[in-house]
Amino acid sequence: MKKLTLSLLNLAILVTLLAPHAAGGQKRRVVVRPNKVVVRPNKVVVRRPITHTKLVVHRAHPIRRVLPNAVVARPARRVIAVGAPLVFLPRMLWAPTVVTVPQSDRLVWQDTESIASDEGWVDTNFGVDASGNALFLDIDGKADLNFAEVTFANGNVQVVDFNERAYGTGVYKLIDFSDGRHVKTVRMLARSASDETKLAVYLSK
Repeated sequence: MKKLTLSLLNLAILVTLLAPHAAGGQKRRVVVRPNKVVVRPNKVVVRRPITHTKLVVHRAHPIRRVLPNAVVARPARRVIAVGAPLVFLPRMLWAPTVVTVPQSDRLVWQDTESIASDEGWVDTNFGVDASGNALFLDIDGKADLNFAEVTFANGNVQVVDFNERAYGTGVYKLIDFSDGRHVKTVRMLARSASDETKLAVYLSK
């Protein structure tokens, strides 16, 4: 009798739970929410307008061959003033030497610039204002190099003559001054011989 009573009680509870779902023949609604679609716009690459200007060199510049007349002038991101009068040293004919990038703890300054083939000759400038023992040039791509000007704190300007030759990807020693010098600025005249070339300049101690 006791078992029968428990069975009837369980049945009553089950009917009570199922009654709301069975009443009126109602069906349970399942709401499916669609996934949110995120549309990301395509990345827009903004190219700087190409504006050519006349190449300006100091009257004491030691390179006497005909230089490019029209260039894209790329000013330094950091403007550095040279207090001493400029004195141009005899040109240094570059002998390219492939080296490895100095270790990070020896780097005291670095900067990069990208030039495109449709820009032609680019007069690019770097504001350094730091002391070190050597400058390095890292080329990613292929570039025709014309000359570089390294201006020191005492006003001396060392012109490195690349002789308008093409150079490929690699790290090169640009100029060595093992006695330690304070470099103010670096100027470089280059032209990309590939679609785009990245030039990086390092100063190490």
